[in-house]
Amino acid sequence: MQNLIGFRTLYIKEVNRFLKVYNQTLLAPMVTSLLFLAVFKLAMGDNVRMIGAVPFERFMAAGLIMMAVVQQAFANTSSSLIMSKVIGTMIDYLMPPLSALEITLAMALGGVTRGIFVGIIVGLAISLFVHIEVRHVALAIYYIFAASLMLALLGIISGIFSESFDQMAAVTSYVITPLAFLSGTFYSVRQLPGFWFTVSRYNPFFYMIDGFRYAMTGYADGSILAGIIVLALVNIVLLGTAYWMLEKGYRIKS
Repeated sequence: MQNLIGFRTLYIKEVNRFLKVYNQTLLAPMVTSLLFLAVFKLAMGDNVRMIGAVPFERFMAAGLIMMAVVQQAFANTSSSLIMSKVIGTMIDYLMPPLSALEITLAMALGGVTRGIFVGIIVGLAISLFVHIEVRHVALAIYYIFAASLMLALLGIISGIFSESFDQMAAVTSYVITPLAFLSGTFYSVRQLPGFWFTVSRYNPFFYMIDGFRYAMTGYADGSILAGIIVLALVNIVLLGTAYWMLEKGYRIKS
């Protein structure tokens, strides 16, 4: 990285892009998360269900926060790139004296920033209705950062690969949303049959939700150390892939 001014400018541009439409990018995820919480609380009524030693509403709250974080981190980078490709402003990324690494990191950190902002807002909103606390601050910071980075990088890759809004919507509908919902957001994977419990261990979304839930509640379905390692390795692979695609101009340069 040599052009730090350009790197900072692109990062600020990505942050300002979602701050200007905060109703859509910051407040809408909060409303959606509160609706999920309300539906589950109404469905359960006065029945007090425990997951381990954790009340179900606290168990679910951690999953809702992380789900909102990763969805918004992915949306920030993917929408930025696909919009630039569709309206023909991709040249604005290619012409400045910015390296592929600088572009990748600036856009990814923009997605991470949006994810963290959403996580704080959703957490504060949920805390009005559910008692939540952070038992392991360092782990919570690591997991929310690593998860945001993972989805931001995945958003860059998807934005480069997709040629239209339809293709991007397909990635969101058929990959991101199912992986997020089927990773233990609303349930403990220990309740799954043996085969599906094993399958869930190959879903990186499971590790980020499970690790963040442990940081919030002290309950985990899997290994925290394994989660730390998996997220680190996945981020390294995704960073290398996104960098390579930008460096080679894959589906960008004609």
